[in-house]
Amino acid sequence: MPELPEVETTRRGIEPHVAGVRVSEVIVRRRDLRQPVSKNLPAIAGRRVLSVWRRAKYLLVDLDDGGTVLIHLGMSGSLRVVLPDAAWKTHDHLAITMKNGTQLRFHDPRRFGLVLLLRGSPLDHPLLANLGPEPLDGDFTVTHLAAACAKRAIAIKLVIMDSKVVVGVGNIYASEALFRAGIRPQTPAKRVSKTRLEKLVVAIRGVLTESIEVGGTTLRDFLHSDSEPGYFKQRLLVYGREGEPCRICGTAIRHTEQGQRATYQCPKCQR
Repeated sequence: MPELPEVETTRRGIEPHVAGVRVSEVIVRRRDLRQPVSKNLPAIAGRRVLSVWRRAKYLLVDLDDGGTVLIHLGMSGSLRVVLPDAAWKTHDHLAITMKNGTQLRFHDPRRFGLVLLLRGSPLDHPLLANLGPEPLDGDFTVTHLAAACAKRAIAIKLVIMDSKVVVGVGNIYASEALFRAGIRPQTPAKRVSKTRLEKLVVAIRGVLTESIEVGGTTLRDFLHSDSEPGYFKQRLLVYGREGEPCRICGTAIRHTEQGQRATYQCPKCQR
């Protein structure tokens, strides 16, 4: 699943091609995504794109009439910048053609993504209204995380993956951050000291920042907007490395399941 760094990489990839440019046409080939593509999406033709920004794993394209196109990549989606005459792939479901001669193609084999046209403040939309702070913003502090963990017996990994606590810390990055902080993923949240939570906040910010810098994590279903994969996988310390030696102590990396998701950890480095 594309996670925050992949979505941010996509945002940075497409914005230079569309910001300040007017939409000339919207082509919808298939509407039945996780929610149906907004019927009035083609009405954005003639509107100018003001900016492309991100909230959690959602891309938001602001238009000059006050509307916003909300895009979620789902489990397998991607956005590509192509020429309008480029051949359509089997799972290309819609396209937004710009007056500068470029086109955004939305590709989603599993159709769990979203493309919605919103009116009013997008932050008031039910999909965004109850989200926690961005992990790279100042609102995500050890005080905030400690309050979220207090009196909670569930595993610390599940807490940091809760989008109401902090957005964008998906499975891969949760495993990596907990390793960097030296915390067992199964530790009850209320038992993690404030000192260790402070290390975890730093680790979350660090692993996400580094991943954004190199373009995200290479997953089978994710490609950059320019169709090149990300390269952060080369730097993963635990995720996907079951049985391989820990890069710090040499102990074999262990794989377990938490909340029906794969967890990877070093049994020696993480206590």
